[in-house]
Amino acid sequence: MDGAVRPRLASSSADLKFGAVATETIENALLHLAQQNERAVQEAAGRTGSFRETRIVEFVFLLSEQWCLEKSVSYQAVEILERFMVKQAENICRPAPVQPRVDTKTESQDWRTLKEQLFNKFLLRLVSCVQLASKLSFHYRIVSNIAVLDFLQALGHLHTKEELLESELDVLKSLNFQINLPTPLAYVEMLLEVLGYNGCLVPAIQLHATCLTLLDLVYLLHEPIYESLLRASIENSTPSQLQGEKFISVKEDFMLLAVGIIAASAFIQNHECWRQVVGHLQSITGIALESIAEFSYAILTHSVGANTPGQQQPVPPHKAARALRTAVPSNT
Repeated sequence: MDGAVRPRLASSSADLKFGAVATETIENALLHLAQQNERAVQEAAGRTGSFRETRIVEFVFLLSEQWCLEKSVSYQAVEILERFMVKQAENICRPAPVQPRVDTKTESQDWRTLKEQLFNKFLLRLVSCVQLASKLSFHYRIVSNIAVLDFLQALGHLHTKEELLESELDVLKSLNFQINLPTPLAYVEMLLEVLGYNGCLVPAIQLHATCLTLLDLVYLLHEPIYESLLRASIENSTPSQLQGEKFISVKEDFMLLAVGIIAASAFIQNHECWRQVVGHLQSITGIALESIAEFSYAILTHSVGANTPGQQQPVPPHKAARALRTAVPSNT
């Protein structure tokens, strides 16, 4: 990435204003997000979440930083790339129609060819996902084809504008043009808006900056944070494969992630108000206090370490996993 990094145009705390939207609008928007989240949780299966790998997420974040994109674009790009790669992996692994005259050797070669093509085009696809996400941000700063070509060339990858357009179209077609995906940030900001109306003791604008930092952390440490949640939910340090698969729905629950992020942020900002914030979050979302406490505990232990709400939870830690445990049945 050549050139100095310019000041980022992401929404700063000074640019944000909470409490300016009518309550009826907020209620409708929150209901819509809750319905989207419910569908995502129900549909979560298979390889969902497999491509939120730390190095990939870090690359997207750094690239977005270099191009001065808003924070929301980073998360949107990660989610687009995740769903696109899952689709590609499913297509490669999907059993081909039975063809008696096609020998096993030829079929194996075809599979390797598809895998090699996916690998060779990964960087191009990743950049296309960031570019598409920038076009969804309704912001004047859209990543141009020239910027993308210059970046790829700096890394030794030569492409034409036509190839860039074909790459974007490939992503769009693979996802049936459904790329305006909800991100955890949308849930966090919506809940902060509601908290402001509910009389939260910690100002929403104050929580927002910390929430962004912790959300970055969860994306970068996605696997270890959710692994610790899984182990807590089953009270076992060695989850089985079946338990891990059943836990995928928890990983795709952005509402749960949002309340965990806000609760952890509240503890960092003003731990004396933590219980009040968690109580508000429970009444807004219907998520059990124990689940909110467990998630915030997992986030904080991976960020600030000791002196976390695990020592101030209204229930012992071994009980705090009960609400999560419903998604992870015991190994049979």
